[in-house]
Amino acid sequence: MAHTELAVRDDHRVTGLSLVGLAFRRALVTQLHPKMLAALLLPFFIALLGAVILLWFFWDPLNAWLGSETSGWGILNTMDQWMLALGLFSLKLYVIPLLAMGMLLPMAGILGLVIAAVFVMPIVLRHIEKREYAGVARQGQHATAVGAWNAIWVGIWFCLGWLVTMPLWLIPPFALILPVFWWAFALNRMLRVDALVEHASPTERRLLWRRYNRHFWLMGGCLALVNLIPPAWLVIPVFSALVFGHFCLEALRRLRAETVLNP
Repeated sequence: MAHTELAVRDDHRVTGLSLVGLAFRRALVTQLHPKMLAALLLPFFIALLGAVILLWFFWDPLNAWLGSETSGWGILNTMDQWMLALGLFSLKLYVIPLLAMGMLLPMAGILGLVIAAVFVMPIVLRHIEKREYAGVARQGQHATAVGAWNAIWVGIWFCLGWLVTMPLWLIPPFALILPVFWWAFALNRMLRVDALVEHASPTERRLLWRRYNRHFWLMGGCLALVNLIPPAWLVIPVFSALVFGHFCLEALRRLRAETVLNP
């Protein structure tokens, strides 16, 4: 019996990895459809508008606050004095604006992802459902309320986590690790809910989240790495919705086939 259970778990792991590859391939093809290209505009303009508003209202106060806070950083002051003594530029002139950008722009980015999760994901699901998952019945409950609450919850945790861990960016590895981790967290925890909430029952959702937890993190991590490339910001919200949509609906279809074959 132990060997049988181990074999089943191994099969789920292998199947999950193949589903990840399948989801990315299908998402690439679907992204090129005119309807999905047009869907890129909504989260992009929301994120752009959010960035403009945040920069307009908070840029000067945030720079002033950061200037006051960093005045007590001994390491930064020492490096700044050392560079000025060598006849170079003041390090603070660049560090403070970069910190301000690092705090404000992710807030705009997560706003675009929230918009994609709440408003674009239903468009994505209707599109791919008609083309590839017509047999997957909708059995979800309170989809809009669940999706909206989850998006707000994840957005708040993302913003708090991003801000609290920013001082660790001064330690070289964390400057790359932390942005990838927090974006992977946001993509994973936000989109796996919205991709399933309309079609899967609460029991099915919990089972799939538990079975494919590592794979959701893998997809979130891969998309977070792509998100580090500035041009990718234009497509990541919708493309991520497509990846998670394809993965979740295919996984749900296979789960229901298992239930039919093994009542």
